[in-house]
Amino acid sequence: MSINSENQGDILTQKDVDIKEPKLFKVLLHNDNYTTMEFVVKVLETVFHKAPAEATQIMMNVHRKGVGVCGIYPYDVAESKVAQVHVMAKQNQFPLKSSMEEV
Repeated sequence: MSINSENQGDILTQKDVDIKEPKLFKVLLHNDNYTTMEFVVKVLETVFHKAPAEATQIMMNVHRKGVGVCGIYPYDVAESKVAQVHVMAKQNQFPLKSSMEEV
């Protein structure tokens, strides 16, 4: 077996590689007539790691507009956040709903 010394140390590169960014999804909270504003703020601070002022602002959007955007994430993260909201709501006996939609 012979090794061609001219190629030793060459770096192999692949040109024109398209790296696609993952699709992003908005995670939404939906207004209802039973979930307290305080609980929505707690969810935003706990699940979405929002500062109190930002959590309150998003909660007011949910209250006034019927829906509020909690964040934008790749599919797997968004799906996990929606599930966390539903678990937390169920544990606290609130009907708070969350969903996700592609950006």
